[in-house]
Amino acid sequence: MRSPDPLRNGVDNNRSPSAPRFHSTVAEHKLRRFNSLILVFRLTSFSFSLASSIFMLTTSRTSDSPHWHHYDTFRFVVAANAIVAVYSLFEMCASVWEISRGATLFPEVLQVWFDFGHDQVFAYLLLSASAAGTAMARTLKDMDTCTVSNSFCVQTDIAISLGYAAFLFLGFTSLLSGFRLVCFIINGSRFHL
Repeated sequence: MRSPDPLRNGVDNNRSPSAPRFHSTVAEHKLRRFNSLILVFRLTSFSFSLASSIFMLTTSRTSDSPHWHHYDTFRFVVAANAIVAVYSLFEMCASVWEISRGATLFPEVLQVWFDFGHDQVFAYLLLSASAAGTAMARTLKDMDTCTVSNSFCVQTDIAISLGYAAFLFLGFTSLLSGFRLVCFIINGSRFHL
């Protein structure tokens, strides 16, 4: 038995494939607001991950204080946050492109899977880097490194906290890109409207 809905999975047999779907102005407004929310989350994630990298890079002010590059876990924190900052910058540009042009940078099916997959991978990368950095920071506090160089420990704590904040906002972005992916799978379009 055929489905009574001719738009099942985004297919309309009565319309040419090149004809665009009709969106009302209310739907366009909701779509722009949804894309703007994703852009805000990406901007926030970019800011936190960049700030985390900068704080970790500037931890050693004097030659006698510990250096971040002497610890593997802190190198991991710097690398993970720098990678996420670059990825977030690219995705912010893609979001601005989508908001201004009304079309995705890549083909739609590739774009929804690219966004969701990379958001997931980089969110877990940030979480693992921040967790490893937290463990190392606790170890350094137990070894009395923080009594000798308190500013080093404070800055590493700040950098790790900023990494957790970047993870949080990248996680929110991942939820929204997952919502877009599910809408694409169900409706054949990345929008729920």
